[in-house]
Amino acid sequence: MNVQNYYTGPWLFVTVLLFFSFSLSSQTWILVPDRVFDGEQMHEGWAVLVEGNYIVAAGPRESIPEPADAKSLDLEGCTLLPGLIEGHSHLFLHPYNETSWNDQVLKESHAERVARAVVHAKATLEAGVTTVRDLGTEGAAYADVGLKAAIEKGVVPGPRMIVAGPAIVATGSYGPKGFAPHVQVPLGADVADGTDDLIKVVRRQIGEGVDVVKVYADYRWGPNGEAMPTFTVDELKLIVELASSAGRPVVAHASTPEGMRRAVLAGVQTIEHGDGGTAEIFQLMKEHGVALCPTIAAGYAISIYRGWDEQEPLPERVKQKKESFQLALKEGVTIVAGGDVGVFSHGQNVWELELMAAYGMPPLEVLRSATSVNARVFGIDEKVGRVAKGMLADLLIVTGNPAKDISSLRQVKYVFKNGQIVKATFTR
Repeated sequence: MNVQNYYTGPWLFVTVLLFFSFSLSSQTWILVPDRVFDGEQMHEGWAVLVEGNYIVAAGPRESIPEPADAKSLDLEGCTLLPGLIEGHSHLFLHPYNETSWNDQVLKESHAERVARAVVHAKATLEAGVTTVRDLGTEGAAYADVGLKAAIEKGVVPGPRMIVAGPAIVATGSYGPKGFAPHVQVPLGADVADGTDDLIKVVRRQIGEGVDVVKVYADYRWGPNGEAMPTFTVDELKLIVELASSAGRPVVAHASTPEGMRRAVLAGVQTIEHGDGGTAEIFQLMKEHGVALCPTIAAGYAISIYRGWDEQEPLPERVKQKKESFQLALKEGVTIVAGGDVGVFSHGQNVWELELMAAYGMPPLEVLRSATSVNARVFGIDEKVGRVAKGMLADLLIVTGNPAKDISSLRQVKYVFKNGQIVKATFTR
């Protein structure tokens, strides 16, 4: 238990961070907030009963049974909701204004990167994110598979993880780049081309324990460094077929209309980024049931790193992202919440949700995106993403009402994972 006391003006704030979930025995809780967001709707006057790892009842306060051994937690002024699900994270990266991507891949040892990832996982959980889809170790091989196992065994605290290992890229497309031909440098991803190579790499990744296969359907390798497609439709279809046969979905990094089109036709689960999406492409995504993970905050952060002042007019990169996101909303594309965390600081995951709301998505829809929608798209909706009987008790309790002000998600009061408190903040 880490207790920090500090005095500001006439008030004494005592913040208690509890990271003892791995040694606590199961408990029974009756949680009584002002309101409960169940993953779909906001309910006033609800309570939630947690026994062991699971939610056993959720509904109007008077309908909730009171076991003799239950501990009641009065949460006046608070909202209870499912633990947030981060759709696009890189726990093995840290902000590029601290260390460039190239230097992280080339100069930081795997030991250092794992140590950083452990810290990042803890910060993520503290922020109320109880599940992450981690889409690429960027040169750290399958260290994410090991980190996931360590979290599941209780060795270190962190969110549930859906891991991708190294992404799959076409020869010549990915970095680090800029070295003389005779200098061989490690890449941040797995290189594969053509039928035999792709079969071998996809199957190897599955054997190493990935939960999802990530492919770069386009990248910045055009004549002038612009993004252009990498794999053919047939190559992408082969990746999807191979992964699907082993029960793994495929997600595609794609920012160009053609790269997005090829990935959608191949049958990927989600398009990551989608900056250049057009009405036609978004209609195609909707038709094929492919969701968009917009990663708004990453482009915003990179623009700031490059000197943009937020008081100035939007740079072209940010303006294009805002327009494509609003177009995807208009066309009715399913949008999953994911910020490309790692480009900016872990634990600041709510920034993406704030930008989604600022760019026109109603706060209640943003909450759905970060909980039940992400769970459904990622195929984990039988376990997490909703507050309902039989679901795992991964819960976030915040001060305020995030359906009115999405930034209330930053006012974390409690985080539960598997029915156990992993963070509690008391103010008096």
